[in-house]
Amino acid sequence: GNNKTQTLKEVWNSDNMKQVRKNMMNDQKSVVCNGCYEQEKHGFFSGRKSANKHQGQHIDRVNKTTPDGHSDTFKMTYWDIRFSNLCNLSCRSCGHIFSSSWHKDQSQLAEQSGDPNWKNENKVLLVSGKSKTDMIDQVMEHIDYVEQIYFAGGEPLMMDEHYIILEELERRERFDVRLIYNTNFTQVKLKDRYVFDYWKKFDSVSVGASLDAMGKRAEYIRKGTKWSTVEDNRRRMLDTCPNVDFYISPTLSIMNAMHITDFHKDWVEKGLLKHQDLNINILQDPMHYRIDIAPEHYKDKIRTKFQEHIKWLEGHDNLQRATNGFISALNYLDVDNTNYLNTFWEKTKQLDAIRNDDVFDSIPELKDIYEQY
Repeated sequence: GNNKTQTLKEVWNSDNMKQVRKNMMNDQKSVVCNGCYEQEKHGFFSGRKSANKHQGQHIDRVNKTTPDGHSDTFKMTYWDIRFSNLCNLSCRSCGHIFSSSWHKDQSQLAEQSGDPNWKNENKVLLVSGKSKTDMIDQVMEHIDYVEQIYFAGGEPLMMDEHYIILEELERRERFDVRLIYNTNFTQVKLKDRYVFDYWKKFDSVSVGASLDAMGKRAEYIRKGTKWSTVEDNRRRMLDTCPNVDFYISPTLSIMNAMHITDFHKDWVEKGLLKHQDLNINILQDPMHYRIDIAPEHYKDKIRTKFQEHIKWLEGHDNLQRATNGFISALNYLDVDNTNYLNTFWEKTKQLDAIRNDDVFDSIPELKDIYEQY
């Protein structure tokens, strides 16, 4: 999605893509898939497995692939396109590549690291394609073939391209197209267009809200969040399109490991969420934010919280999505990455100074491991 020099077809026909296709045909692993392999090793449902689940009906395309990995059939039935890095938040675990709001902080971090030219050498807004409309023009050529679209970003609900696609699907009465979202859920309106008014027309919409915590913790981890707005958006969604699949998709890190279960329970008790509607996204990178950087005494506290939460979920988690997420997270705690703990505190102090934040004011439980620094 962020390729600036090649068309989609050129990317599809590139040597790298051919090699990945050949590896798949020969049941060989590809290094570019290591993120999925690590998730699967610990029991998580990876993007690789998700692709197999939702696109398995096209397995016949393998038979149409030549020995060199080439395919003459180029019909995009699944879209996962990031039109830009436009975003209103600057989340701790993110960066400038995926959030335009990170540019200011990244400029100061770069200057402190001895690179004063970074600010002028990097644009605030990064647009996919050769021009502002290049990517939307390319995908529109495949709108008759599309079956499923995954919107992410940046923040997709802020992007005009997102609404252009929805309006074109509506015009063609393609309400059968499955829509899947990863959104920070702070912006649900663009100009006079409420996204809920579109969602209620489609047969299948799944909304994964990237919410890591509630209250002050949420506003610290995902800078720019106003927590009351998030809760108001969820209530409005329940009023407008209550049948749309909604789940929170928290990024589980050292910053929210001791809080995520409290947040989950709070939203269930408020009627904003069902027990089963939580899908943990384990943070793998940056390394210094992973849960396995915690010292053993803190890991024991996390284990206790997760194990108690798994018991709380018993009889209420029909999908086993939330339960499996916490079980898999427990497996991550068996890895020792405490050598990154110093880096965590150094990076946290540095960013706190730039943002005028105080980690202990927002996440007081982290005082328990500060002594390890």
